[in-house]
Amino acid sequence: MIKTTILLQMILALLIGVSGSILFIYLNLPLPWLLGSIFAASIAMRFEKLPIQSPKTFSPPARVLIGLTIGSAFTPEILQFLDVYFFSLLLVIPYTIITIVAGMYYFYRFQGFDKKTAYLSSMPGGVIEMVIIGEEIKANISKITLVQSSRLFFIVITLPFVIQYIFQVDIAGNKLITLPIKDVNLIELLVLITLGFIGGIIAKKVKLSAAFLIGPMIISIVLHATGLVTTTVPDELLKFVQVVFGTIIGFTFKGVDFKTIIKTLIATFGHFVILVTISVVFISLAYYLFDFPIISTLLAFTPGGQAEINLIAILVSASVPYITLHHIVRLFIVMNIAPIFAKRL
Repeated sequence: MIKTTILLQMILALLIGVSGSILFIYLNLPLPWLLGSIFAASIAMRFEKLPIQSPKTFSPPARVLIGLTIGSAFTPEILQFLDVYFFSLLLVIPYTIITIVAGMYYFYRFQGFDKKTAYLSSMPGGVIEMVIIGEEIKANISKITLVQSSRLFFIVITLPFVIQYIFQVDIAGNKLITLPIKDVNLIELLVLITLGFIGGIIAKKVKLSAAFLIGPMIISIVLHATGLVTTTVPDELLKFVQVVFGTIIGFTFKGVDFKTIIKTLIATFGHFVILVTISVVFISLAYYLFDFPIISTLLAFTPGGQAEINLIAILVSASVPYITLHHIVRLFIVMNIAPIFAKRL
């Protein structure tokens, strides 16, 4: 059980995140609930005397809600087009391999990382998963955590601006994402969330990667694809999810001295440029070969965290099934080849 004091400190951190979101809404900046909370939390955590803690306890419930929202996009109509995605999904294999090889060479050759740390730092996978593998093979955990967190930070910060100002898709302000809670069938929603948590627990038991995202997503896909459930996660809860993830990302560098943060950000920015270059090539290939919408293709081949990228996909009304399948394939490749090659190193 969480102590009351710790819970209150987490809630205070979330409230600080909300204040940043309100500021971003006022300034009409893109993705205010996510980016505003990142901004506020990253400043607040520098003040050591503030009684705040990263709200990591809220991460599993937030992931469940994203999983359920992703699953709700898999309607019977959408499922008819899954075969169209096949050749685009094949591109994920060389994309992932090239990303890993280029990243490992960069960190090993130019940043002086040992091979194991360079390998796991280059992985376009989740921070937690790479840290777990790093602990098993005795790599430098602190470097892996900082680099992976920095990569996610750069992607989440830049993507909304690219989408809004280059592709002219409006994601600014306090825009309604889904139905407000007053228009949702509350009993059906309660059943959906309960089943989502059960799906997450089962996925965790069978050691499925990103369990609290994938488990509820599978449950939601089954329920929505068969037409048993039509309710989606309401707008208010999705805004809460954005604040949770934004605040957690803002706390990533807590306890790390400013000099180390700057050094890591500079090092990771070089890797980020490599990632952008590789991504642009594969986004262009997928776009011109298969004629999918550019925003969906962009998000499908963006090496960010699955939860964060899918959240952005939901917010910009992109093709969530197309994007989700690409990230599942990438995560599957990463989680299956990472332990094998890491142990060989």
